[in-house]
Amino acid sequence: MNVRIINQSSNPLPAYATGGSSGMDLRADLSEPVTLQSLERIAIPTGIFIELPHGYEAQVRPRSGMALKQGITCLNTPGTIDADYRGEIKVILINLSSEEQMIQHGDRIAQMVIQKIIAADWIETTTINETARGSGGFGHTGKS
Repeated sequence: MNVRIINQSSNPLPAYATGGSSGMDLRADLSEPVTLQSLERIAIPTGIFIELPHGYEAQVRPRSGMALKQGITCLNTPGTIDADYRGEIKVILINLSSEEQMIQHGDRIAQMVIQKIIAADWIETTTINETARGSGGFGHTGKS
């Protein structure tokens, strides 16, 4: 699938690291480093603008290495980029570690996954089919 992209940063285009990768790395587009204090959150610009085809979305997800090594993850995960959005992609990061963390220009800060979207048509009714689970909520299917 071809996707139109504008890259206003000096970073390379998002790319798949391996042939089996699902996500493409997004990089920070910063004029100066950003220090993220413990529990602080900030929207980091990427300099990337995309034009997704109708029926698709891009999901912004955390990078596992960053989460494990630095305690930095994405809020609003996965973040959804709709097909009709034309603004800059920004990544909302939070520092969950007890120490301040530095984000530098070019750092890989998140990954972006492109997904097909299936639109639902609602059929209003007064009943729905029963299942073995029924209305059991959080933790209902887990075993003690």
